[in-house]
Amino acid sequence: MTSTNSKNHQKVILVGDGAVGSSFAYAMTLQGIAQEIVIVDIAKERTVGDALDLSDAVPYTFPKTIRSGEYSDATDADIVVITAGAPQKPGETRLDLVNKNLNILKTIVNPIVESGFNGIFLVAANPVDILTYATLKLSGFPRHRVIGSGTSLDSNRLRKFVAEEVEVDPRSVHAYILGEHGDSEFAAWSHVTIGGLTIKEWMAAHPGSFTHERLEEIEKRTVNAAYEIISGKGATFYGVGTALARICRALLNNENTVLPLSVYMDGQYGLNDLYVGTPAVVNKDGLRQVLEIPLNEEETKRMQESATALEKVIEDGFKATDIKR
Repeated sequence: MTSTNSKNHQKVILVGDGAVGSSFAYAMTLQGIAQEIVIVDIAKERTVGDALDLSDAVPYTFPKTIRSGEYSDATDADIVVITAGAPQKPGETRLDLVNKNLNILKTIVNPIVESGFNGIFLVAANPVDILTYATLKLSGFPRHRVIGSGTSLDSNRLRKFVAEEVEVDPRSVHAYILGEHGDSEFAAWSHVTIGGLTIKEWMAAHPGSFTHERLEEIEKRTVNAAYEIISGKGATFYGVGTALARICRALLNNENTVLPLSVYMDGQYGLNDLYVGTPAVVNKDGLRQVLEIPLNEEETKRMQESATALEKVIEDGFKATDIKR
């Protein structure tokens, strides 16, 4: 077996081979990210089948080893991506999932750490901010090597909706959803830009293009996008799978890229000992820097409300599942 010590060998462990996990592995395969993907799940037969199916795409894309494996395979991995957990059901909030998924997480993190894993944990299972924080506490890892997908997908949804409104490429829009990846998240409108123009400047240059009411509608649709998709097809997975692949590319290729992620707060936004969504710089070592966006009064209030909502669930969830804070 090729080791991560070998030149240019990048190895990722995927824990959780459901719709999100397999979509992530497929995105990694199509984009040529990492040289080895090992799929781990309690449904062993599924991981074997998925590895074979994904391997059939390799001749059309990029050289890669994709196989079924065990937690012990994490010994020389660069990243462990955790998507395992109970899925969000119609009518259920991400926070409703917390106790079920905290118990599942405990069965994952301990054997990964015991394998000798010395890489980066990337958590995507929901509620992601709480499960990422729990991964930090369960693993004993330094905070820069435990990150969550956070508001990466939500921020891209916001970029998409704004771009549709003004008929530009979404890649020309910079926009961030901050706070909890969930119902209390919010758009940092004061820092949304379209080709370098702030929303306020765009509205001045293009009268009638946006109204404050329309901005509220876009934000509401962004926050509720998952529910809209879940009601239609039962689950969301393509968007988040691709977001996870993008994060892995930034980590493995030492990009020092700014991405909206769930990262540890150490005084930023007046918050401490908590994971919330914010722009952050990531590279091969994990989290390099948290970027604290200067918020206006309304946005500051909403960040505090989001943090308060998370704190309550952390206290209750950790107590119920006997995780030491």
